[in-house]
Amino acid sequence: MPITASDVVLFQGDSITDCGRSREAGADGKSVMGEGYAAMAGAKLQQAYPGITVHNRGISGNRVTDLKQRWQADALDLRPTVLSILIGVNDTWHGIAKGTPENGTTVAHYEAVYRQLLTETRQALPRVQLVICQPFTTQSGAVLEFNFHPDIDQRSAVAQKLAGEFDALWVPFHAMFETLSREQPPAAWAADGVHPSPQGHRAMADLWFKVVTGQ
Repeated sequence: MPITASDVVLFQGDSITDCGRSREAGADGKSVMGEGYAAMAGAKLQQAYPGITVHNRGISGNRVTDLKQRWQADALDLRPTVLSILIGVNDTWHGIAKGTPENGTTVAHYEAVYRQLLTETRQALPRVQLVICQPFTTQSGAVLEFNFHPDIDQRSAVAQKLAGEFDALWVPFHAMFETLSREQPPAAWAADGVHPSPQGHRAMADLWFKVVTGQ
């Protein structure tokens, strides 16, 4: 589906998407989008397609189960025509990585809830273009301290499988960061292994824009 100026694009996810966005009524366009890849990709969209509507509803700390609780208000009610989702790292980090599985989600539950969200979205918005982003880490910081692998790899595989099932565009962020980490140290892209640096966010925005628009 080609992008047009009449599209409504929604970025959903956790702190990587949130990236300090303002929740204040009347905040300007820059602050409501935060300072990360969503804001950067949104700016590229607005430059390429003047008049396009772009929303950011990422919330720091969210797991897939948190998305489920707010999906109607923060996704379906916005009637997006393009819906981008990046979720999964907190399902690992808050759970198995910290030794508190009750605060995360099992891989099986992650898959079940994610599939339910996508099913509900297809039913409510049958023509929406889904964009599923690959959960990612870099080999630095908390990722090494808490040993996120192989758990996060399994969630990545689930997300890619769901992208195929639901005819979604797939944005391979983890693969991108693995390639970039051969050019510069992993910490240059995400010092704690999870939250990208400004140049990490820029690389994400560029890849997202290329996958979604073909440009």
